[in-house]
Amino acid sequence: MKELLERIKRLRLLVVGDVMLDKYLRGDVSRISPEAPVPVLLVDGEHSVAGGAANVALNVAALGAEVEACGFFGKDEAGETLRGIVDEAGVSCGESFACSAAPTICKTRLMAGNQQICRMDWEESSGSYQPDLQSFADSLAEKAKAVDAVIVSDYGKGFITDDLLVLLRREAEFLAIDPKPRRKVSYSSPDLMTPNKTESLQLAGLDKADFSDFPEEAVTEAIVEGHKPRLLAITLGGDGMLLAEDGKVLRRIPTAAREVFDVSGAGDTVIAALTLALAAGASFEESAAFANVAAGVVVGKVGTACASPEEIVAAISES
Repeated sequence: MKELLERIKRLRLLVVGDVMLDKYLRGDVSRISPEAPVPVLLVDGEHSVAGGAANVALNVAALGAEVEACGFFGKDEAGETLRGIVDEAGVSCGESFACSAAPTICKTRLMAGNQQICRMDWEESSGSYQPDLQSFADSLAEKAKAVDAVIVSDYGKGFITDDLLVLLRREAEFLAIDPKPRRKVSYSSPDLMTPNKTESLQLAGLDKADFSDFPEEAVTEAIVEGHKPRLLAITLGGDGMLLAEDGKVLRRIPTAAREVFDVSGAGDTVIAALTLALAAGASFEESAAFANVAAGVVVGKVGTACASPEEIVAAISES
């Protein structure tokens, strides 16, 4: 494991997608509002972290690799906060990480202790975050060529388009995609795809109500036929991770989480760690095991978070 972590430190990655700011307002609830049957949160603290593709980039940086982020954020306070978080983490932001006319996508979670009681979202329609690809296509193509792997983090906010995916598929040595099926964009022929259980059923065009158990073979066959990923890792929450290669189900690995406080951003950790391990020369199953441990670390924390190399090594030694 330590050798893998050392190889990861020599890698360069590009993360492209929907960046956002995750804010947390924390406090205690001891009464119900007299104005409406809702709890009253007495706020005693707040903090902000990177979300979406920005969190993927922070996860890559936390594991020691060099990384650049590409996405849109607004000319507003949330955008300034997000840029500061990304800069502090050592994530490079080139000219493609630029301000848009729309506000920064922001998710604010109200937390009573460790319990989320409400979430408030600030964003505009997906068209507001769609890039003018011609304005930075040449630059993005050069960046994609120069790195060991490209991660596409699609949160369905509009930055990921068919044209953008075509460019990245053409130029990237290794392309990993965390999809958002409701977008109806073409995720054709990635090297790696990492949907969660719900997303995998949507990608496959299947209804979970039609099955008593998760239909591993049917989902895999449909996704491979429709999107042609070489490697497929479906995250199944408490049921672990399903692995398939070249259309064949390999195995299901159990979850590595001991305690689960918050699953926010766990998928970001999975695609970051899995892509890094693969790019560092680990096998698919070795890489999935590494990503599984990293995800187990972050779900044991409250809020969107990253896993450090030290935490991963400690988690493995305790298992």
